[in-house]
Amino acid sequence: MGILSVCVPARDAGRGLERTMRSILEQDTDIEVILLDNASTDETGTIAKSFADVRLRVVRNEVPLPEGENRNRAVSLTTRRLVTVVCPGDILLPGAFDQQVTVMADNGIAVCCAKFQLLDEQGQVLATEVGLPNLLGQRDIRTLMRTIVRRGPAEFGPTAATVFRRADFDRVGGYRGDPAFPMHVDLIARMSAFGSFYGQPETLAAWHDPGAAPLAQLWRFQHRLRAEYPELVGRAPVLTGDLRLAVAAADRLRARIRSARAARR
Repeated sequence: MGILSVCVPARDAGRGLERTMRSILEQDTDIEVILLDNASTDETGTIAKSFADVRLRVVRNEVPLPEGENRNRAVSLTTRRLVTVVCPGDILLPGAFDQQVTVMADNGIAVCCAKFQLLDEQGQVLATEVGLPNLLGQRDIRTLMRTIVRRGPAEFGPTAATVFRRADFDRVGGYRGDPAFPMHVDLIARMSAFGSFYGQPETLAAWHDPGAAPLAQLWRFQHRLRAEYPELVGRAPVLTGDLRLAVAAADRLRARIRSARAARR
């Protein structure tokens, strides 16, 4: 019996679900796949049931859950020691699961995360070998936390690039739904209290550029990490992170001004 469970939490995900599921089911690794349809009103359920694969279990919520709760329910349905969460629209590259399961054979590693590709709206590759600055190889929680605060959560890419241990997920209480954008990176940080973080140099997943996250949300996220882990996240990384957000805010303001001027012409 294999050791990896794949969770696909889906809500009105008909547009990208089929390609995501094919990228999962074409992996050679022995997996179980839990697709949790979060009360979708589009063709998500039909697409989910179109795959005649004994590894796939489709479950439906009759009432939609908040995103964090839905992901937690999906993980609660798994039966194996390792888990990855693959959101509709994310793509697994060939051999991804085999490489990550091999890394997680080291019981001292709590979480592994791989580099990723950025895709445009048509699914064409915009950039590859993206993410994980200064985090390749085995890293302790102090290095991980400081990098998260300094560089921001977007450097960790899609949830599909990450594999973690179900036992550690349960120990930290799963996903915290607020703030929504850094939810997955918040989970990575908290689980890394139970072992090392391992950054894989291989590019194993792809996702569509999620766009700019609300800066206030990111500010709350990094200051919460500072408050919860003061022994790991000092003042300097937080100041660096705050400066990064201030620069981003200034860039957005300039872009809005240029757009407003162009509209008046």
